[in-house]
Amino acid sequence: MIRIEQIKKSFGDVDVLKGISHTFEAGKTNLIIGKSGAGKTVMLKILVGLFPPTSGRIFYDDTDFIGLEKKQLRDLRMRVGMLFQGSALFDSMTVEENVRFPLDMFTNHTKQEKDKRVDYCLDRVGLKNANKKYPSEISGGMQKRVGIARSIVLNPTYLFCDEPNSGLDPRTALVIDELIKDITVENNITTVINTHDMNSVMEIGDNIALLHLGELAWAGNKDEVLESDNDILQDFIFASPFLKRLRNKAMGI
Repeated sequence: MIRIEQIKKSFGDVDVLKGISHTFEAGKTNLIIGKSGAGKTVMLKILVGLFPPTSGRIFYDDTDFIGLEKKQLRDLRMRVGMLFQGSALFDSMTVEENVRFPLDMFTNHTKQEKDKRVDYCLDRVGLKNANKKYPSEISGGMQKRVGIARSIVLNPTYLFCDEPNSGLDPRTALVIDELIKDITVENNITTVINTHDMNSVMEIGDNIALLHLGELAWAGNKDEVLESDNDILQDFIFASPFLKRLRNKAMGI
């Protein structure tokens, strides 16, 4: 679980986040949604420690993240996995070398132990025979799977995903969503996903936080989305005229 209390972030005179409090639950897919400029990316960077908040508190379970010393912060970050928007794979490394990279950086495991863990993670994401391939030799969807394998290789307690479906076709995006969801539940991970993909919202939105102009405009789950009368939420969901027509037809309007 990650809990934030009154998180504010300003850049000069611009207030990007304006006192947001929310709880990201363990074993659930926690989505941060909102239009461009709503503060989603800044929030994610604050959660992983890339930006310090101007004020407010962040708790990783019972640990005060803001007050950690250098060694404590390093220990905590070993329990954090990150799936980047563009997968961020090293082109000069094979698939297995990319997945092994965090093990080489943060552990003293033997080569045999590392190989076993890498093989397990690649098998878990459906890439059992892709070890020796290079990123340029596999599809975008497969690259995203490699990114997921790398993000879980240290067996994280917390997993952050930045626009995991960016650049993927709808069918592949659905597969990636289901994979992230399954891994989250299996390992009781606190997974935080920054997304604007409404398919993700409706498929795996266990816990949704809608940001609007730096504020928390709505919070709920996928089952509550369509029933909500929150104007900001409805405007975000049905921004497309096509979706509005579908909704009105379903409601008999």
